[in-house]
Amino acid sequence: MDSAWFESADRRAGRRSLTAAAASRLALAQACGIALSRAQNALLDLQKPEGYWCGDLLADTTLESDYILLQLWLHPPSESGWYPARPEVVNRAARSILERQLPDGGFNIYPGGPADPSASVKAYTALKLAGIDPESEPMQRLRNRILEIGGIQAVNSYVKINLSLFGLYPRRHVPTIPPELVLLPGGVLYEMSSWTRAIVVPLSIVQARGGTRPVPPGFTLDEITVPGKSFALPRRDKLSLLFSGIDRGLKIWHNRGNKKVKQAAIRAAEKWMLDHTRYCDGLGAIYPSMMYLIMALDSLDYPADHPDLIEAIAQFDALMTRRGSRFYFQPCFSPVWDTAIAAFALGEMGEAPADRLSKAADWLIAREVRRKGDWSVKRPDLEPSGWAFEFANEQYPDIDDTAMVLLALMHSKSSDAEAQERCEQRAMNWLTGMQSRDGGWAAFDVDNDWQLLNRVPFADHNAMLDPTCPDITGRVLEALCRRGQTVESATVRRGVEYLLKSQEKNGSWYGRWGVDYIYGAFLAIRGLRHAHAPGSADAIRRSAKWLAAVQNADGGWGESCASYSEGHFVPAKSTPSQTAWALIGLLAAGEGHFDNVRRGLEYLIQTQRDDGTWAEDLATGTGFPNVFYLQYTLYRNYFPVLAMSLARRALGAPKSASPAIGAWLAAAQPS
Repeated sequence: MDSAWFESADRRAGRRSLTAAAASRLALAQACGIALSRAQNALLDLQKPEGYWCGDLLADTTLESDYILLQLWLHPPSESGWYPARPEVVNRAARSILERQLPDGGFNIYPGGPADPSASVKAYTALKLAGIDPESEPMQRLRNRILEIGGIQAVNSYVKINLSLFGLYPRRHVPTIPPELVLLPGGVLYEMSSWTRAIVVPLSIVQARGGTRPVPPGFTLDEITVPGKSFALPRRDKLSLLFSGIDRGLKIWHNRGNKKVKQAAIRAAEKWMLDHTRYCDGLGAIYPSMMYLIMALDSLDYPADHPDLIEAIAQFDALMTRRGSRFYFQPCFSPVWDTAIAAFALGEMGEAPADRLSKAADWLIAREVRRKGDWSVKRPDLEPSGWAFEFANEQYPDIDDTAMVLLALMHSKSSDAEAQERCEQRAMNWLTGMQSRDGGWAAFDVDNDWQLLNRVPFADHNAMLDPTCPDITGRVLEALCRRGQTVESATVRRGVEYLLKSQEKNGSWYGRWGVDYIYGAFLAIRGLRHAHAPGSADAIRRSAKWLAAVQNADGGWGESCASYSEGHFVPAKSTPSQTAWALIGLLAAGEGHFDNVRRGLEYLIQTQRDDGTWAEDLATGTGFPNVFYLQYTLYRNYFPVLAMSLARRALGAPKSASPAIGAWLAAAQPS
């Protein structure tokens, strides 16, 4: 968008009397208005009749690989070979995996990333099981790449455990997860993150009762084993040696322990597992725990027609997604999250039909959690409230989602105003009560930061804990402050102190649930700005300066998932979602980075498609840093709406002009 474009837009607007600078701002405001109109229509078209939004969640090939291994578990081979019960689905899963093979033969865990040992070994195993010829060109390239990056010995503990269940990795060299975890005193199980809890309990049953399942005759993975390389768990330090000793003891207990005690532990784990499937769309409502639930029920000899097993398989199969010729599994569904952000973005724009936002509010309010979940172990006296991420997951209301819903409900009015008011007050109280002792907020629990757990043998999946993080803390602060809390309250004051202490030296903030420092920065800035806390101005200024400094030449912003492994910002090509985040942060900072904002808006305007949407092929969402990343397919659409709405408001308007246009305010105020 050059000066000629601005002059043309200015002539059409009939505003020749404006200064050149004001003319440019006027044209930019008008361009934002046009883009917003198209984007709003596109976003409203995606709203479901019930009132919610839900975009697909895209992940890597490990989900399809795990599905094929699950089919082998449920339908063992005969002496003549393996004939899966659903061959057409296995074949589609195999094709879906092959379609994403890298030129070097391997498989990555995020678009544009390098070959990953765990994803590549999983893919090789699944493809070979599915009948892909090991001597075919794709399999040869994959095999060679696996050997180059460490072989089967280089995979993470969960992959080793899965392979060991079929005798494909030495059982003596994988961590033992005992069902007795459920019986340990002191709530040790609840010191683990919620998702780890939902995984290890069924997995402990699988290890204790599942035995070693057969593979097709002659099937091995010897060809992807690096000769002479150890299979043993890595011993990083003295504490690792201690845990290795404990693991050896657990293996002895597994083989020789008191049968009555072991059986009691298995039954306790079974009860915990089944209790946690109530009022939820599957255990934990996420792919891995739902898969292990099926395997655990099968290990416990539940018959094929048992209602719990039928339900578990149905919930798991619901994650199977077909979009034309494409086939993939989603790791979970994101309706509450997508609905809250879409409704908030449209509400901030201020032009969405009230009835559409009202339907969204009714849908959200109907899904408020009203039962106590795992979080209540540490907060037993707190009244239940909040929202889960998924359609139904009442054991695990999400702090981040709850804050986002509260922001959305500021603009979305339910058909029952009194019910909405009561719901919002309960959610505010719950959100306040879920603050951790360090002043920050985590995703599902409070004070889930027992670092010792990161040293256990199966902690290399980077998901044992749910610590507080700047991104969630910033969003919670914004939600609380926009609903009346001030820095005079201890809750807000402690949240502000947490953010100020956790700021990186370069001015950014770490983003746990979005990639990465851009995500953390925009949310922390928003939280601090709305808190109006004394002493936060310098932190906001430094962060805005950092955001401006990492802008790409095309005017957008982009950050690679490699930021997590490198421990610092790693640039990537511009994406609509990350560009929107940076713009939101700069606008909230009020720093007068007009040129950076202008260029960012131009990037969004120029890359918008004719249908009002944007294209985005990189992962900008984070599941588990360094292990699992996500592409939220609606991020590319509703975050630009929010960014351009805030920018158009910041561009302002003289009273005599249309609300959509005007002069740039020297210090953009938060919405």
